[in-house]
Amino acid sequence: MWHDIAKFGKMLVNHGLVESHFGNISIRAGSRMLITRTGSALDEIDENSVVEVDIDKPSSIDAIASSESIVHRAIYKNTRALAVIHAHPAFAVIESLLAAEDMIAPLDIEGQHFLNDIPVIRGESGTDELAKNAAEALKDHRGVIVFSHGTFATGMNLEEAYVVTTLIEHSCKLRYYYELAKKQAVV
Repeated sequence: MWHDIAKFGKMLVNHGLVESHFGNISIRAGSRMLITRTGSALDEIDENSVVEVDIDKPSSIDAIASSESIVHRAIYKNTRALAVIHAHPAFAVIESLLAAEDMIAPLDIEGQHFLNDIPVIRGESGTDELAKNAAEALKDHRGVIVFSHGTFATGMNLEEAYVVTTLIEHSCKLRYYYELAKKQAVV
């Protein structure tokens, strides 16, 4: 399974959706999850870059697992997700900073169809607050943007979670350029 995590880690970095040492990826395996280790370079994942931890309770292995393990756990406990990708796409972060509300409405047909509105949630990285807010929002959405931080996307597999990540970034990029063009047209 670490091979799948490595594949999508490389794709995230190559497509500019995350910088090498930021973000994390997990796959649910029954009552356990495989998750990237803290500080792992997502474009250089090998079998030593992934750890297996219990979903229901923290353990001593959490010290080497991603600092966002608490968020991944909450998502798995409260949704049907079997895969989670946490990335830091630039336009999604920018749009979270510009958002006047706690939802971003995609302007493009693909975003409207596959994402509907994108929740903007709050909470510091690796906290109970973020875990609770992400899990709650992901009950009804496929992805969320954490204010000023990045995205959490879910799927039945890593490919689905990756597609949701790319859709969020695409919709946010289009929204950003649309708003910029609209302002320029007024001048």
